[in-house]
Amino acid sequence: MRDSIVMPRRQTRKIMVGDVAVGGDAPIAVQSMTNTLTTDIDATVAQVHSLEEAGADIVRISVPDVESAAAMPEILAQTQVPIIADIHFSYKMALLALDAGVHGLRLNPGNIGSQDRVERVVKAAQEKNVSIRIGVNAGSLEKEFNEQYGEPCADAMVASALRHIRILEDMNFKDIKVSLKASNIPMTVAAYRKLAEKVDYPFHLGITESGSLFGGTVKSSVGLGLILADGIGDTIRVSLAAEPKEEIKVGFEILKSLGLRHRGVNLIACPSCARQKFNVIEVVQELEIRLAHIQEPMDVAVIGCVVNGPGEAQEVQVGITGGYPTHTFYHDGEKFGRVKSSNMIDALVDEVEKRAAVMRTETELSGKI
Repeated sequence: MRDSIVMPRRQTRKIMVGDVAVGGDAPIAVQSMTNTLTTDIDATVAQVHSLEEAGADIVRISVPDVESAAAMPEILAQTQVPIIADIHFSYKMALLALDAGVHGLRLNPGNIGSQDRVERVVKAAQEKNVSIRIGVNAGSLEKEFNEQYGEPCADAMVASALRHIRILEDMNFKDIKVSLKASNIPMTVAAYRKLAEKVDYPFHLGITESGSLFGGTVKSSVGLGLILADGIGDTIRVSLAAEPKEEIKVGFEILKSLGLRHRGVNLIACPSCARQKFNVIEVVQELEIRLAHIQEPMDVAVIGCVVNGPGEAQEVQVGITGGYPTHTFYHDGEKFGRVKSSNMIDALVDEVEKRAAVMRTETELSGKI
């Protein structure tokens, strides 16, 4: 088996969002946001459940008005994952969300009114042990910073973040995480790097408004990958114009690719060529569907020929290498037998499910000791 290379992580203070730790030595959390009307309780709860099933650690819900705030207690009663209330401009919505029992707030304290209003929100958050995310976005920078810097830029975003941080620190509130999002990748990366040198608060990462499922996945993978490779980042959201559960799937794939989080099957597959002895693309597509329910971390190699196949198969838990007339099956890097194309997918799925069941049982037993 190949050795795992542990990437360095920036050392930050740890905060809590419900029962999920963010920062410190906690795993990087993956989150998404509902896109249903919050007032449609059934639809919102159903979407939160979908995100939970996909593996979301945290879910954010917009609370733009009194009716949405009134729906939050019922939504919270029917869900398990920690919920963050997304607040813009209205301190009243923040107070109502806190009263409803949300596990976190996303707001910029400088944008919710007078000092007295900010103090009321901060005091309520302190009393309920609720953390606050300061969310700076290049598209909605305060007028003073756009005028000072001439245009949205990394320095302007950092200045905005520091202003909001000081407001909370002056009230002795430090259960803070910060995001610095832009649709421009170089700007976003530069902003996170600059702020990382100035504060020790955990960071929420994202490339905002990144685009469609395809284009947004590429942009987010590049942008988040650059930041994460620097050891920066404690929770992430992949912003896609797609079903929210797709954001969770892409988020985990990004973290898995860097060895920062291990959940579900990591499929290692060749791009296929004339040497392939089975249709790799079709096999991989079906495996992705049939193994989507597996949560236990496992590497599975699907290689169409014997050039790179044996080397890859020897480094994973389960592998298949294309041959003729049958294909070689590997378990834990060792040849286990041969299978025909007709039952190859079933054999792979069966082996992965068996191993996942064993891993699940071991985890449950260790939790009882």
